[in-house]
Amino acid sequence: MQYEPVIGLEVHAQLRTRSKVFCGCSTRFGAPPNSQTCPVCLGLPGSLPVVNGRAVEMAAMAGLALDCRINRRSLLARKNYFYPDLPKGYQISQFEEPLAVDGRVRVPLPDRGTPGVPGTLRELDVGIIRVHLEEDAGKSIHAARQDTLVNLNRCGVPLMEIVTCPDLRSGREASDFLDYLRRVLIFLSLCDGNMEEGSLRCDANVSVRPVGETSLGTKTEIKNLNSFRFLNKALDYEIRRQVRVLESGRQVVQETRLWEEDREETRPMRSKEEAHDYRYFPDPDLLPIVIPAERLEEIRKTMPELPADRARRFGSQYGLDPGDTLVATRTPEFADYFEASAERARNPKSVLNWMVGDVTHRLRKDGRGLHESPVKASDLGELIRLLDDGTISGKMAKGVFDRMYETGKSPGAIVREQNLAQISDRSELETVVSGILESHSEAVERYRNGKRGLLGFFVGQVMRQTRGQANPKMVNELLRKMLDQ
Repeated sequence: MQYEPVIGLEVHAQLRTRSKVFCGCSTRFGAPPNSQTCPVCLGLPGSLPVVNGRAVEMAAMAGLALDCRINRRSLLARKNYFYPDLPKGYQISQFEEPLAVDGRVRVPLPDRGTPGVPGTLRELDVGIIRVHLEEDAGKSIHAARQDTLVNLNRCGVPLMEIVTCPDLRSGREASDFLDYLRRVLIFLSLCDGNMEEGSLRCDANVSVRPVGETSLGTKTEIKNLNSFRFLNKALDYEIRRQVRVLESGRQVVQETRLWEEDREETRPMRSKEEAHDYRYFPDPDLLPIVIPAERLEEIRKTMPELPADRARRFGSQYGLDPGDTLVATRTPEFADYFEASAERARNPKSVLNWMVGDVTHRLRKDGRGLHESPVKASDLGELIRLLDDGTISGKMAKGVFDRMYETGKSPGAIVREQNLAQISDRSELETVVSGILESHSEAVERYRNGKRGLLGFFVGQVMRQTRGQANPKMVNELLRKMLDQ
């Protein structure tokens, strides 16, 4: 029997606010343990929470970007459970009336088709059940050979939970969706997307069913997947595990599981909770969230261009193929640098090749980000123009780029300082080539007798005499013309 996996994700994204969602404590990552707490985020008696308006607006912006319906009125509720990193004994979240519902994401993916033939973009269509606001819990640290430690700095940090429909059919599709969602949140400046620090993490619900069946199978939930690789591998493993269980005649148990990277397998964590287990009820200390229609329209107008829209524009405006548009829009910073450089260079494809190649290689080698590049976007564009118009050769361009990176100077200034302008005057090169052929008459005779490999020798002689500044293309053309006379 053939089985089909059915996957839905619950993505938790930390919002980029400076203070927590219900108090004024800092959200800065890496502070000393338990140094960013107060009576509100610790839930001490008599303390009263006040909602962070900026966090609400940011979650609403995410809902708009995911094509959701924004509820004019939403409720904050208490989700009751007991764990050492939750000092209040409940988490403030949303349940029956969330901030946004019924969205849809169309994830652009390259579909290259036949090798050598320009590809197109296909879309992965994923429904969004809800987007809601909640607070984070603390962090339990299970250190070896000592008691469990608890850091409560993260208590009250604003989170946005995005719940998808069960529209994904493989670990790869799930990781592709999460990658695109991460890009959307980064483009909107809502989340820094740092999965290593826990700013973005996800739980995956997965079940399998016979191909052609429409009802859902028994699902398991895999918790706290904090990398695309872990998400992909954990889902692929769990799909295989569930198929083995069914093929052996047993039933899949609904439960929560953890991904064990060392053993590359999921393992049971606890039985799966239902909503009633959490005893949700509206938080009596917090008023309903109401977003006026005019404020929602203001939020909509301030939204920057989304990555899929920018990729489409790069395709039509700069002539990039579909795969390249996705590369060029992988981060807002990369897209901005590309666009500024492409405007100056007038050769967008070459700009992207330089960015993916030389620029990225040097920055990665030095442990720098693109915002720290000594080479300005406009200067990279100027370098490519000098190369394209024949002022410098490809080899010269590499040297000029290295000098730009080391000094921060413009390519024009470096070319002038080092007298690097390429010789492209035809009459001047004809004189040089004629002189080389006259002084190597024996080699000329051997070439004409069939030793065609000597062409490289003559090119080398011309380049040596011109100190590498002769236009290589023109040199080759002149040599072939004169040698074949």
